[in-house]
Amino acid sequence: MAAGLQAIAGGEKVFDFSGVTSMDSAAVAVLLGWQRAARARNLALSFINVPATLQRLAGLYGVADLLPSTVDVSRFVPPTDVAGGARSDLPHH
Repeated sequence: MAAGLQAIAGGEKVFDFSGVTSMDSAAVAVLLGWQRAARARNLALSFINVPATLQRLAGLYGVADLLPSTVDVSRFVPPTDVAGGARSDLPHH
């Protein structure tokens, strides 16, 4: 919880859970706490690569709409080709 709050205080708005394989109900409470802290700073958080277990728990508890998540990171990172350059054939956000 503390590391996330510190990141939010530093202006972080995107949290990537790609290295997390499972989460329990305590994680839902932590993410809701992060959302409250971000809103107090007028920041909108996004959670990317959220494990399916967390998505199911948030839905079960009726708070899924409070935890915006996506597995599509293209709106945060411009598409690149395998050579590492920006692709000119794809729209950029």
